[in-house]
Amino acid sequence: MTCVALLTGCSMAIPTDPDGTLDRVTGGTLRVGVSERPPWVETAEGEEPGGTEPELIREFAESIDAETEWTEGGEERLLKALERGELDVVIGGFTDQTPWVDYGALTVPYAEEEYEGAREKHVMIVRMGENAFLVALERFLLAEGATA
Repeated sequence: MTCVALLTGCSMAIPTDPDGTLDRVTGGTLRVGVSERPPWVETAEGEEPGGTEPELIREFAESIDAETEWTEGGEERLLKALERGELDVVIGGFTDQTPWVDYGALTVPYAEEEYEGAREKHVMIVRMGENAFLVALERFLLAEGATA
């Protein structure tokens, strides 16, 4: 009974972002790491990334009134930057079987494809623990027809 009384007096929203990612990017700048893997992510020097995932990220950013800042690189470099809090999300044709799972949290699968006789479920990777941001991105992906 005491626990219920204490909890009802709290103004804490769940889920939360310990580092405030959703609050910072809403109306601000969404920092996106991109690693090329056509057709999911396509890069060309001097141009913004193209492909399925950058388009989804642009639409998500628009839905939260955010500008998008792109950082191109290899998976290892990008995921270590994500882990350090220098990026908010990393895209690159990742599947739910990615070996990078220790560096970030996976979104719900947003697409599936047949590859070499197996079904691959595609995900994006966000900073570990930033759960309000993860939920906002997942709600967007689900509204866009994610396969979860």
